[in-house]
Amino acid sequence: MGWRGILGFEYGIVQGPLGPDISGPELVAAVANAGAIGLLRAPDWESPDYLRELIRKTRTLTDKPFGVGVILAFPHEANIKAILDEKVALLQVYWGEFPKELVVEAHRAGVKVVHQVGSLKDAEKAINSGVDAIIVQGHEAGGHVIGQDGLMTLLPRVVDLVADRNIPIIAAGGIVDGRGYVAALALGAKGICLGTRFLATEESFAHPIYKRKLVELDDTKYTNIFGRARWPGAPHRVLQTPFFKDLKLFPDHENEVNQPVIGHSTIHGMEKEVHRYAGTVPNMTTKGDIESMVMYAGQGVGLIKEILPAGEVVKRLVEEAKFFIQQEFQGQQD
Repeated sequence: MGWRGILGFEYGIVQGPLGPDISGPELVAAVANAGAIGLLRAPDWESPDYLRELIRKTRTLTDKPFGVGVILAFPHEANIKAILDEKVALLQVYWGEFPKELVVEAHRAGVKVVHQVGSLKDAEKAINSGVDAIIVQGHEAGGHVIGQDGLMTLLPRVVDLVADRNIPIIAAGGIVDGRGYVAALALGAKGICLGTRFLATEESFAHPIYKRKLVELDDTKYTNIFGRARWPGAPHRVLQTPFFKDLKLFPDHENEVNQPVIGHSTIHGMEKEVHRYAGTVPNMTTKGDIESMVMYAGQGVGLIKEILPAGEVVKRLVEEAKFFIQQEFQGQQD
């Protein structure tokens, strides 16, 4: 399966399902063609026919396997049925429990299930549900962050949980290069999941200004001010843009609904107004005050210095990790 391959893929590198539609067919296919695991992001509403089209479009761009990510906090039953009907390689689920019965149903369709968690308790539930792999998300991660523990402490605890089981653990949160890959492997992970690094690629559907900010800015903040109405109780890590740094106090009882419209986007085929403090990042279609919109990013963003093709990101991750293992560590033993 190649170096550090997992789940039947050549490499143990996962491109996170970037929402709401940033990891589209072009990005996922580029990642898959490079031998890594690309994940589409399903709509946050029931749209099975559209999702089928998305999967089929991706298949016109790659003959390699790939997966789809689903947020369980939103309506998803019809979407998951479409995913299983299309028999993609992986179903990735997050922000909720995925019952054992549904895992069995996925396996019956030939689809493997990967559950992303942010705590030891949720990892135990995922294991008991019979999932095929677990993504352990540290507090360093960008976007919506489900747990409070850092990756350095949470990851080895989950690894110990599966010591006698054949369940690969995948590390997520702040990883952007080969050094982070090796660190995750040293803590017992079999693979890594990257979001922010794949945001900053040529094929990502993020708005060019968003991509530029990922290169220009270094600091992030864990907050809960964006998208409170659409996704309550879902804190997130964002890039500290000039707009965010200039924010005054936003009272806890307020949300984006009564805020002014600052732009428009087409998201998964639907026209959407973007209110100030909305939790929707700007994609390629977005018009309006882009720099005042939310921009999610993990703590590793300061290590991103350029926008690259997604295949090049995969290639460098593998080459850098091999170098550090073979030269830095093995070489010191000689």
